[in-house]
Amino acid sequence: MINRYAVILAAGQGTRMKSKLYKVLHPVCGKPMVQHVVDQVTKLSLQKSVIVVGHGAEQVKSQIGDGSEYVLQEEQLGTAHAVMQASSNLADKEGVTLVICGDTPLITTKTMEALLLHHEETGAKATILTAKANDPTGYGRVIRNEEGLVQKIVEHKDATEQERMVTEINTGTYCFDNKLLFEALNSVSNNNVQGEYYLPDVIEILKNQGEIVSAFQTDSFEETLGVNDRFALSQAEQLMKLRINKQHMLNGVTIIDPNNTYISADATIEQDTVIYPGSVIKGNSNIGADCEIGPNTEINNCHVGNRTVIRQSVAHDSSIGNDVAIGPFAHIRPDSELGDEVKIGNFVEVKKSTFGKGSKASHLSYIGDAEVGSDVNLGCGSITVNYDGKNKFLTKIEDGAFIGCNSNLIAPVTVGKGAYVAAGSTVTNDVPGNALSIARARQINKEDYVDRLNSKKD
Repeated sequence: MINRYAVILAAGQGTRMKSKLYKVLHPVCGKPMVQHVVDQVTKLSLQKSVIVVGHGAEQVKSQIGDGSEYVLQEEQLGTAHAVMQASSNLADKEGVTLVICGDTPLITTKTMEALLLHHEETGAKATILTAKANDPTGYGRVIRNEEGLVQKIVEHKDATEQERMVTEINTGTYCFDNKLLFEALNSVSNNNVQGEYYLPDVIEILKNQGEIVSAFQTDSFEETLGVNDRFALSQAEQLMKLRINKQHMLNGVTIIDPNNTYISADATIEQDTVIYPGSVIKGNSNIGADCEIGPNTEINNCHVGNRTVIRQSVAHDSSIGNDVAIGPFAHIRPDSELGDEVKIGNFVEVKKSTFGKGSKASHLSYIGDAEVGSDVNLGCGSITVNYDGKNKFLTKIEDGAFIGCNSNLIAPVTVGKGAYVAAGSTVTNDVPGNALSIARARQINKEDYVDRLNSKKD
């Protein structure tokens, strides 16, 4: 078995992005570009992968974690110079090395595996991943000989008129015989306008040594898209979005309008769930079967059970059970846990609270820092008053309690099992189980008051 390695180039700042954020950390469908690449590379059978970092090195390392080795390119002196930084990690190894850029988020494991197999089967010492471009302007052209082997790579500006008619382009992804790669890197010159060391020069060096240089043409030009500016970033986002949505639909999810539905690459959705337009599903969200999501709903890092309906609402970092109804216009804030058959209605905000099975807050309520038991009814305008300006306090509402409309529960306070709180109450002390709490001023009616008031005005 041939040993396989990978070098991922992620050192560039990306000045054309015009951003404080380093290029490879710009997200595509919620995930940084370089993370897309690393995730696909990780699925290959590799002995080792090395990520070349430079600008934003610590941020890149923090994003990727410990699954790869890292080398630092202190000065960005070209792609050959970048690969050279991995020499201490790889130069003495026997095998094949894949070199890929961290700004190609659409590349797939399938394409990289096909490239590696082609390289190994042809006995080449270098293989270029190529693609057919409808408009190859600006790309390096791959010029083949009569046997189909690579004769040379010529940059657009250096190509003849005949060479510019070639539509097969160099994608910037390569396979190399590992030892020959690092030997050839020592011979790469920076005698060019930019004064940089270019990786394609290794191809010419190996050709001059009589080595076989091959090319593998992918059927998908889209996979090879490199992101260098915000326009290309938007293209990658659109292509990735449709790829993700298509896969969910093939898995049995109904997406009413794929062009206006945004699903993270890491989200999972079970079959027979329906996603309506304008919905945004972010992070590591997982949504069960037979749900209805949207329209115009945002779900971020949430677990959603089966048969749950969420309409025109926002939910973040929370757990939502089976047969739950949320919205319209509800807000589920982080660290909330909604049990099965819970109802959170319009203009209800829930924050860091738990709701037991069958409990309801149907409209116009704020429930924060609360433990709500099962089968609790929170009337319209119910509020847990959890903050005194310095500290947050807990409200407990036990099973079967009924909270009347426009009630304030001043935490810390407990409403016991089966208790009632009368509408309009401000509760400052615990309410025993099965008790009725009335905490409001006595009503006084002053008869003929308006007549007397009007007579004074006259």
